[in-house]
Amino acid sequence: MKKFSIIIPVYNVEQYLKRTLDSVFKQTYQNFEVIVVNDGCTDKSMDIARKYDVKIIDTTHVGVSEARNIGVTYARGEYLLFLDSDDYWDIKLLESIQQSIKNRPDVIRFQVRNVYDDGTKQDFLESTFVDFSGEKAFEKICTFHYVESVWCYAIKRTYYNKNKFRFAKDKIHEDFGLTPLIIIKATKVNSISYVGYNYYRRSGSIMNTQTYSWTKRKVHDFYEHYLYLSEAIKTINVDSTIFRSFIANSMIMKICELHGKEYKEYKRKLWKKKIYNELMSNTVSRKIKKILVQCSPKIYYKIMSR
Repeated sequence: MKKFSIIIPVYNVEQYLKRTLDSVFKQTYQNFEVIVVNDGCTDKSMDIARKYDVKIIDTTHVGVSEARNIGVTYARGEYLLFLDSDDYWDIKLLESIQQSIKNRPDVIRFQVRNVYDDGTKQDFLESTFVDFSGEKAFEKICTFHYVESVWCYAIKRTYYNKNKFRFAKDKIHEDFGLTPLIIIKATKVNSISYVGYNYYRRSGSIMNTQTYSWTKRKVHDFYEHYLYLSEAIKTINVDSTIFRSFIANSMIMKICELHGKEYKEYKRKLWKKKIYNELMSNTVSRKIKKILVQCSPKIYYKIMSR
């Protein structure tokens, strides 16, 4: 059995795919398989992919969520990793993960680096730990950058499949709707110090060239994920206080990207859900938080972002 299954959804990234695949095949640890999910590419991405020892699965533009789901069904490695097709790894990432899995954790978290078009790099060095329960790990990880980004985790495949984890099809912010559950349901979670994932913040990407209609769709899908997580956590036998506080804060901050009638609409929705009851005491008292959220989520967001 291969130690790692690396799942890479690909759609029209011919400019970046060679760097991505090179970063995988130059790893110092080589016991892995690579599953490239061709999501209906119309450029030369697949010509590039065929030059490597990869398994190519053809789909018809189903989107990144379903492409990942399809990739998982073909995976046979002990651990799953997800890699976006314009990002890349440092060469010792798999070796570092391999050295940390002697205790067979369900989830391993590794560190992230932002990479910008001008060559600027920004490392995010978060806390490390070993053998934390999912509940304890989530309490720690929810203070990190990129909490819900699935690409900074290695996940045991048997654990993933046993829990029937799936990314929500046709939804933006698909990681937010799944990764928190992957963490909190785990029996063992490790966090290692290696900065292995290079997140390329390219200026032409959708995330960096958003129209307001795209923003509205993002918030709508984020709200759907929030509702799903709010129900899903009720079925897990853990203290969910921090989990519920995290998703509530995330939802409040997300609606602050809106304005006008859309902002008022989601403010009313959150009022009806009594989302302010989920907020935990932090830098200001819980009572003050409730008042701020009820009156102005945007003021609450500014205070909590300091």
